[in-house]
Amino acid sequence: MSRVNTVLGPVPAEELGLVAVHEHIGYGMPGSELDTRWWKTPEQRYEETVPKLRRFHELGGGTFVDATGICNGRDPDHYRSLSAKTGVHIVACTGFVGGDTALAHFANAEVDYLAAQFVHEITVGIGGTGAKAGVIKVGVSRGGRMTELDKRIYRAAARAARATGAPILTHLAIDAENAIAIFHEEQLPLHRVLFGHVDDGVNADRTRDTWIADQGGRIGFDTFGYETELPDPPFWARPRRERLDHFLRFIGDGRLHQVLASADANCSPLGWPGVKGHTVNYLFDDLIPDLRAAGLDEAAIRTIFVDNPAAFLTLQP
Repeated sequence: MSRVNTVLGPVPAEELGLVAVHEHIGYGMPGSELDTRWWKTPEQRYEETVPKLRRFHELGGGTFVDATGICNGRDPDHYRSLSAKTGVHIVACTGFVGGDTALAHFANAEVDYLAAQFVHEITVGIGGTGAKAGVIKVGVSRGGRMTELDKRIYRAAARAARATGAPILTHLAIDAENAIAIFHEEQLPLHRVLFGHVDDGVNADRTRDTWIADQGGRIGFDTFGYETELPDPPFWARPRRERLDHFLRFIGDGRLHQVLASADANCSPLGWPGVKGHTVNYLFDDLIPDLRAAGLDEAAIRTIFVDNPAAFLTLQP
């Protein structure tokens, strides 16, 4: 039977339902819990998050993939409580957003050490929580090119993915040539990798996403909702129509089965204010209606949000 690791235990992939494949319960940089301006009590975070997840479930959402890596506010006990409270399956990550978000402890870590850490969190659990990670997060440090630590993390992630069958989710699709070279060297099939954020206003490149797809990678259009039309748009915002047209062109080229979509929203951001009004429920409130208005049928919408994520998240050792 196909299965996916969630924080409350393995779930058959067929039971995931509609999946938000790149989201955050709460993301922050290391040390954000000490920021007195934006700090929130655990109770406040809980109160801010539960209504969003409950609405996600009521609207038809089944599974929420938390793409918060090690050192960025990941809290499996919090996730377990939220999942039990709301009925939403929550998938936690191992790995790092990028080497520059890792604590100094990891700065000189060897590939085998990192791989063992990832494998342990997938097969045994994260710390003493009993929650097992279901996906491996990797990313490129700020600056646009992989650092030596980034390369070790990518290589370790590939080895852990091969050992456990867990998929890899990347933060950004930049420096994809180096990433793909590492995955090839480690003999990891690229359909086990979701290259993220190809649609944001900083990294959108219509040649990059098609090139990655041609290599066999999965493509994440996963910053839907970060729009220049917002009252206070983030620097990675993009015009709503432009992003949607990019997405429609991509799937119109026969790549429907390689694409996944999400909002990359924070339920309760840590150490920063977040983007007001932007939640995982953008998928239901705006994106899916936009896709229907553009002529996508229900079968295509199911492929994007149900079938493709289930295939991606299934453990495939």
